[in-house]
Amino acid sequence: MVRVVVALLGPVPWTPPGVDPARWRTALAEDTVDLLATLTEVDTAVAVTPDDRWLADAVTWPDMAVHEVPEPTPNAVFKALSGYDQAAVLVADAPDLPALTIGKLLRPLTSRPAAVAPAEGAGPGLLGVAVRLPVPSWLPSLDLDRTRPTEIRAAAPRPGDLSVTPAWRRLRGPADLATLDPALEGWEATRALLSGTAG
Repeated sequence: MVRVVVALLGPVPWTPPGVDPARWRTALAEDTVDLLATLTEVDTAVAVTPDDRWLADAVTWPDMAVHEVPEPTPNAVFKALSGYDQAAVLVADAPDLPALTIGKLLRPLTSRPAAVAPAEGAGPGLLGVAVRLPVPSWLPSLDLDRTRPTEIRAAAPRPGDLSVTPAWRRLRGPADLATLDPALEGWEATRALLSGTAG
């Protein structure tokens, strides 16, 4: 069983006041890549559009795979992969995401063709999506900022074909900053930038 977890370094529509948008994106991406480095028994990679190649170059380590995709969607990432049995695509604006949550996203694939982790809160959006490859033909076009799990489940032949795993917060607005837990390990780059100590 060959699995890969890909961080999709897509657009970040919100930036904290007074923070340079490029530095904010870089800090979020750096923390996401650092999280991937802690994972075991999976390959890891990042995906970017050609315009965002600079971001991948800024945060990846030398032997990390970088997939250029025509659009920042999970569907485009899945299409760019080869040689894998399972794949998960994660957002890049959840810097304090625990590795355990990624494991919970992959685990259902032993018995189901797809799984999604919602973004925490009442609004739309996903934290990540995982599928068995090749991608199920019924999987709709996914937008990590707008798709809801119910829309994916409605497209599945059977409701049980999709597993919905635990949600986690994304940093998509001012209220989300208050949810960050300083006691959690990780998210050093984001933490440093928010505290004004980043170089």
